[in-house]
Amino acid sequence: MSETTPGAQGPESIEHAHDPEVLQLAAKVFDLARQGDTDTVAAYVDAGVPANLTNDKGDSLLMLAAYHGHVATVEALLQRGADADRPNDRGQTPIAGAVFKGEDAIVRLLLSHGADPAAGSPSAVDTARMFEKKELLELFGEQ
Repeated sequence: MSETTPGAQGPESIEHAHDPEVLQLAAKVFDLARQGDTDTVAAYVDAGVPANLTNDKGDSLLMLAAYHGHVATVEALLQRGADADRPNDRGQTPIAGAVFKGEDAIVRLLLSHGADPAAGSPSAVDTARMFEKKELLELFGEQ
């Protein structure tokens, strides 16, 4: 994992990050986000799993849910404080991933929660241009 909790400090947080049980739980939660198990992901976040938890590639729970097309899971994570613009280690944002995968409902949902279509590399705008998605470019205020 790239991060255990936002702003975590000190050796105690580092020890938790390497605890096999913590790593196993994190892997499970990432799989749940990929699969769109909204209720279980929400329950874990409500119980203390960080909404902005990232894996070893910097992919957040939100990124995985968005990329795999799970609208309800994306909504639940956003309602629990997930950062709509958090990029992964490659500079990709959830909205750009949703554009790439053709998940227009998720694109609109992320926008409604303040996602910046110009953030990241390639950005959602760049991705929409690449795939000639005129309706999304209009939505982003681009020509």
